[in-house]
Amino acid sequence: MGLLLVLGCAAGGVVVATAVGHQEPVLVLARSVSVGQVLSGEDLREESVSTDGGLAFIPVRSRAEAEGQPVAYSLPAGTPLTEDLLGAAHIPPAGLAVAAVGLKAGQFPPGVQPGNRVIVVVAPASADEASAPPSAWDASVTDVRNNSTDQITVVSLQMAQGDARRLASAPTGQISVVMVHGGGK
Repeated sequence: MGLLLVLGCAAGGVVVATAVGHQEPVLVLARSVSVGQVLSGEDLREESVSTDGGLAFIPVRSRAEAEGQPVAYSLPAGTPLTEDLLGAAHIPPAGLAVAAVGLKAGQFPPGVQPGNRVIVVVAPASADEASAPPSAWDASVTDVRNNSTDQITVVSLQMAQGDARRLASAPTGQISVVMVHGGGK
């Protein structure tokens, strides 16, 4: 009975070791970074992760090469770095643009966050134009920034280039953001 217990524990250890995989110290983001930001030493930390998943994580020994490199995407803290995440900006993709709008409470849903699908609506500027339908464009939220010193929230929206140009020329205060189905992460 004791021999079976020892063999069972050994087999269990092999299964656990296989499931966890080979752990290696790699570079991980210590804080959130924005697309195009150049990495500094304060942006990076060391963490051991399983390297058996097929991703080419940047090892800690390559820290000097990673520092000073721009990031190709906006990334949250805790993201393990790979070569694909560094370099020239990959956002927005060809044919798309990112437009930022300053919105007050009531012009957007309070729970809006990056990854949400939205419709951006611009109300007519005057009573003379009130009979015309409002302009509306599909977009994806890429960033939401609250400024604690004022009541404006800046929402960054990825959308077609032409739509982004029209949105950028819209009068402030007439823009609303509506979250639509499929709008979550």
